[in-house]
Amino acid sequence: MRYMVGEIVEGVITGIKPYGAFVYLDSQHNGLIHISEISERFVRDVHTYVKINQRVRVKILDVDEDNTHFRLSLKAVAKKKPRSFGKSRIIQELPEMKIGFSSLAEKLPEWINEAVS
Repeated sequence: MRYMVGEIVEGVITGIKPYGAFVYLDSQHNGLIHISEISERFVRDVHTYVKINQRVRVKILDVDEDNTHFRLSLKAVAKKKPRSFGKSRIIQELPEMKIGFSSLAEKLPEWINEAVS
């Protein structure tokens, strides 16, 4: 079977290490889900997210030269929930600001007087 980068595939977790989880795709292909690709949240222990022999859907991020080992992502397949800041957060308008060289030029004489004094 031929796999492509960006494709979502199904595999089985075959091993778990502190840095990630190994995934069996078929008899000729396997991959690694690095700890940073397990979840959007901080992952202290990979075991809390996946178990040995668990079936997982993963996205192929990269393929090595021999086309048999893959870099995989579990978080790229997870349903993303929109972040909510709550209804109590009020967005305030920023005051109009004078930015640029002209505003610096206007302040220059004042700064020179302060430095000389």
